[in-house]
Amino acid sequence: MPIEHDLAVGKINCCQVCGSTNLQLVVDLGHQAPCDSLLWKHQLDKPEKTYPLRFLVCEDCSLGQIDYAVAPEELFFPDYPYRSGITATLVEKLSKTAASTLTRFKFPENTLVMDIGSNDGTVLSAFKERGMRVLGVEATNIAKIANENGIETLQAFFNDQLATKVRKSHGAAGAICATNVFAHIASLGSIMRGVSHLLEEGGVFVTESHYLLDLLKTVQYDSIYHEHLRYYTLKSLIVLFDQYNFTVTDVERIDNYGGSIRVFAVKGTEHPVSAAVRDLLNEEEQAGLYGMEVYREFATKLLSARRDLLALVIQAHAEGKKVVGIGCPGRASTLMNFTGLAPDLVPYIAEQSTSLKLGLYLPGLHVPIIDEKNMFDEQPDYAIMLSWHYADPIIKKLREKGLKSKIIVPLPELTVLED
Repeated sequence: MPIEHDLAVGKINCCQVCGSTNLQLVVDLGHQAPCDSLLWKHQLDKPEKTYPLRFLVCEDCSLGQIDYAVAPEELFFPDYPYRSGITATLVEKLSKTAASTLTRFKFPENTLVMDIGSNDGTVLSAFKERGMRVLGVEATNIAKIANENGIETLQAFFNDQLATKVRKSHGAAGAICATNVFAHIASLGSIMRGVSHLLEEGGVFVTESHYLLDLLKTVQYDSIYHEHLRYYTLKSLIVLFDQYNFTVTDVERIDNYGGSIRVFAVKGTEHPVSAAVRDLLNEEEQAGLYGMEVYREFATKLLSARRDLLALVIQAHAEGKKVVGIGCPGRASTLMNFTGLAPDLVPYIAEQSTSLKLGLYLPGLHVPIIDEKNMFDEQPDYAIMLSWHYADPIIKKLREKGLKSKIIVPLPELTVLED
């Protein structure tokens, strides 16, 4: 029997996967507001809610996690300002989920494929193009955009009750995906029960999540925020899926979001397991993920990274030079707030013209988010690449558009690019 995997709001005192209390604190990032609780100008003089943001690791199953659960409705509110389909690089990466899944599993045409947290339907569009019948589940108003684009989407939080209704109305699914949401959901037990109920026997649950090994290697402290409750290793995922009678049959590392793993868990036990699973478990052990030294090294590196970035910006400011931010993914809030890059040092963050975040302000520090056209007109001395995990393609486009500023890439090592 699985342990209780549905988290209550508030302090988390045990491992979210195996239930162990053998947790070790890696870093305390202070009290921060949820990263996407962006503010309108009229809200700037009102109180803001902040919550503890601490990163811990379970010494028993190697799961990384935070230790405070914010109410899901507060994190994923109806006007949640994120769309996967407006970033060409991300569309390309997410579309590969379909190709990778359908290469491994030969589903008949018109098999039902679902996506949990389906956003604007980007992932499901690729399945639909390959002859699958698709259904998305998305809690925010972005569901309306998906429906307008021809991807049938239910606006709701996915849980076991919804799964029962969907099974009656749409039948069993051959595949269910959870791309960059499986680590976000507090009601993990309800999700697993719902997925198990909806999938046909031998159906596959495909999850894509930030990978703890990549987080450590690239010093991604900025990907630690309240939406990310868990930071999986393959070992911890196997421990989780075992409790619901799923077999992790295959795995692949992907570069989405600065380093993720795509895991294929088949409903039922005793399914054949690929060599890739064994190889990655060995790599995790060799990398030290099952001990504590690698986490102590991570904490030292992240504090150094924060110090170096702040020193560079302060020095530039002292010399009368202007430093701005580029891009405002969720991780920008953690990095800016933890580093202390307030508006006196970084007066604005530039976002592309199609962004839903224009006209809003970063939580905590209240740095305004403005159209990148202003940055191109102004040509500041420096621009911090806050979407540094996609630095190469973004910088190429910015240069093609005429940006002449020196570009600061803050992680994994502070780098300043002249051209």
